[in-house]
Amino acid sequence: MPEDPEILFWRRTDVIGLERLMLSLSADAVLAESTVICMEDGGFQLDHRWTLTPDWRAQSLDVARWGPTGLSRLNLERTDDGWRVDGQRRADLDGAEEPDLSVTPFCNTFPILRTPAGAGESRTLDTCFVDAATMTVQRSRQRYDRIGPNRVRYVDLGVSAGFEADLEVDNRGLVLRYQHLFERVTPV
Repeated sequence: MPEDPEILFWRRTDVIGLERLMLSLSADAVLAESTVICMEDGGFQLDHRWTLTPDWRAQSLDVARWGPTGLSRLNLERTDDGWRVDGQRRADLDGAEEPDLSVTPFCNTFPILRTPAGAGESRTLDTCFVDAATMTVQRSRQRYDRIGPNRVRYVDLGVSAGFEADLEVDNRGLVLRYQHLFERVTPV
């Protein structure tokens, strides 16, 4: 039986923006549905829905973006032979472990949960980077360096090579603070 959904909020710290994410956990799946409202890129609303395995491996991501030029949609799905984007197999994404959606810290949880727990340990992986501004998907490389029990340094080795940020996470690996970009907030 699924637990009652948990509602999480993150605010952007670099521009005006807010995300509301509903997280549902069950023995069979992890589901997340979210809406991001942001003033970046001409102002937009982005809805994203995730289906994950119980051990937090993404199976699918559906994205809908409303912006100055109208509505655009994107579907990313894990298959036995790799990844499909909008139903089309993408061989260039073969070997990518997880999706990374640019406008949310939620997807950082997937690799954080697989980063070794000892300080000084690291995990490097390829992702299916989804750029929410352009609604495109490309392969990108990232590294997560464990700084402490609830602290990880994110290092981009791909699309935004050279970008680094320290992430503070809760005991479940969900981001509390993402240096330069996000912080979790509680409604009053």
